[in-house]
Formats: sequence, C-alpha cells, structure tokens
Amino acid sequence: MSIRLFFIAILASAIIGADVYVMKLQRDNAILKENAIKLESAVADQKALIENQKKDFQDILDANNKMNELVNVLKKDLEDLDKRFNKKNRDVGKLAIAKTKSIERITNGASALATRCIEIASGSPLTEAELNATKKSEINSECPSIANPKYIPY
Repeated sequence: MSIRLFFIAILASAIIGADVYVMKLQRDNAILKENAIKLESAVADQKALIENQKKDFQDILDANNKMNELVNVLKKDLEDLDKRFNKKNRDVGKLAIAKTKSIERITNGASALATRCIEIASGSPLTEAELNATKKSEINSECPSIANPKYIPY
C-alpha cells in the first residue's frame, strides 16, 4: 500500500506540475500575443511616419525647385538690368550732373518698379494690370518675367 500511495503521490505531483506548466505556457502565450499586437501597431505607426516624411521631403524638394526657378529668373533680370546700365561705357554720375531732373525722374520711376519686384518676389499677389500687361508700355521693365507673365518680348 505504501508503494501505491507513493506512485499516486508521484502521479498527482506530475499532473499538478504539468497543469502548472501548461498554465505558465498559456500566460506566456497571452503576453506574446499582446506584444505581437503592440509590435504590429508600432510597425504601422512607423510606416505612416515614413510616408509622411517622404511626402514632406517631396514638398520641400518642390518648394526648393520653385525657389531655384525664381532665383534663375531674377538672375536673368539682374543681368539684363546690368546690361542696360553699362552699355556704351556710360557714366551715370556724369549724366546725373548734366541732366539732374531727367535722371532723378528715371531713377525714382525705376526704384518704384524695383520695389514692386521685391514685393512680388516676397509673395505679394500680382495686380490685374500686371497680369494683363502685354505691351512694352504696360509692363514692369525691371522684372517683366515675374511681374508680367503674359508679356512676350519681341
């Protein structure tokens, strides 16, 4: 009988031990499932973040390209302006002394046009007159490429 009790005790402890082990495995499985769900959520969040960063990067590239186009247009306008001032070895200082009123009128008019060019380059919207200007007498001669999009020089 004592051997029988001994085997029953061993069998009972094995069954209890197996039950405890299965319960531990079930708890571990539940924890692993929770971790997998959290990991999937984190992966989805990271993918969304990467997509947003790609979109932001593309927006930055587009804005940079627009700015580079504007800078190139402004460089061309500056070169054109430089050609106008420096043609035929003209000395603006001597000319200003000889024809003060004329040079003052021309300089003030050009300054107003140049100020408008800076306003447009800084984001100011074009006026209706600027948008519709097609004749040389209607355009802003300081920066026609940005101030008068419909004007085609000929």
